[in-house]
Amino acid sequence: MKKGRKCLSFFLAVILTAMLMTACGTGKDGRETSQKTNKSTAEDTAEAEEAENPVVLITVSMFGGTDASANNYQAINEQFMTDYPYITLEDDSQSSDQDWKTKIAADFAVGNEPDVIQYFTDANASDVLAAGKFVAIDEIKAEYPEYAGDTLDSALKAAANPDGIQRAVPTTGYWEGLFCNKNLFDRYGLELPTDWDKMVNAIEVFKANGIVPVAVSLNNVPHYWVEFLMISAAGPDAYAAVPAEAPEDWCKGLDMFKILRDMGAFPEDTDTIDNDLAGELFINKQAAMQLEGSWYAVGIPDQDNTVVVAFPAIPGSKAPAGAMVGGISSGFYITKKAWEDPDKRDAAVKFVMAHTNKEAVTAYWGGNGQAACAVEPIDNMTPLGISGFEYSSAAVSILAPTDSRISQEAYNTLIAGIVGVSTGDKTPEDLLNEILTINAK
Repeated sequence: MKKGRKCLSFFLAVILTAMLMTACGTGKDGRETSQKTNKSTAEDTAEAEEAENPVVLITVSMFGGTDASANNYQAINEQFMTDYPYITLEDDSQSSDQDWKTKIAADFAVGNEPDVIQYFTDANASDVLAAGKFVAIDEIKAEYPEYAGDTLDSALKAAANPDGIQRAVPTTGYWEGLFCNKNLFDRYGLELPTDWDKMVNAIEVFKANGIVPVAVSLNNVPHYWVEFLMISAAGPDAYAAVPAEAPEDWCKGLDMFKILRDMGAFPEDTDTIDNDLAGELFINKQAAMQLEGSWYAVGIPDQDNTVVVAFPAIPGSKAPAGAMVGGISSGFYITKKAWEDPDKRDAAVKFVMAHTNKEAVTAYWGGNGQAACAVEPIDNMTPLGISGFEYSSAAVSILAPTDSRISQEAYNTLIAGIVGVSTGDKTPEDLLNEILTINAK
């Protein structure tokens, strides 16, 4: 009996030892199995925690209907919900017509605003801004320092609301620049007009050889010249202000219309042609230069021999090189409704960043206009496209056009008076005082 107990004890000891050796593992495979198990458990726990807090994010944008960016917007949304399966987007994007703007303003007025909205940043947003329901970017960045991290400072500044506060993160905008038929410059051995002396020389040579130096309709669309001449004369800050009386520098800028006309810079029928005909002169190589917007580039047939350069500073200029007229009139806002909900706050931040990071902005930009991030040239860009990209990327400031700061009546009066200023029939001071008086009403 005693002997049997000893055998049984020995047998049990052997089994126990084997079990312990198997459980502990004796090498790398055992450790890896344990680590993988722990890692899997941690991931499962994290996923379970996310699954416990599903978020429904209400989003609205202007990328609806036939908008060129609608497909990009929907693709980013689909990828976003794949990346964050615990977030469900309830999106209501539509074309930004007047009915839509009225609906949005009404929703904000009655407390039915979305969590995130892509909306106007300029005076078109006045009614919605008045509701006081957007969160400032500075407040968001205090908790999420990476927010709007890819967005250029100049773009954020350009997208600031009329009160100067930055609330919206933009994707793209437009620019205005001096288009040049480079092959005409090459034909006459001329340098591109990167400074005023080169501009004056080009005007004189082209005029002497029967080429219209500058394609422009002074009676129809002279406003590109109004903007750049006043920026150059007054500098960005004074240009962007709306004074009570005509500033001397503004007058100096508009004085250049008469100087340029007397030099023969404009078409002989500049007082009667419209902007479309002016564009035909440039496209058909009958004119050497034209001030236009980024949207104009895609309609130019000769993409290989057309370039865009910065407007040359006039004598006595107060503007820095690279001051550009452009516009960023929309961006993504986060509302206080989302910001004050802990789960929605994080989801809203992730959503805006998904649409405003460098990759997303590159897709929205597509090589046209002004990208709000420091993007790279895309594949198959034409020489003109690359030229416009380099020009807009070098901008040190983006300044809104004149009509964004004054009333429509005042603006119309300004445009209608440019022919008279160019002929000397009206002084810049008289015209500017007239439009500022109208604007003050």
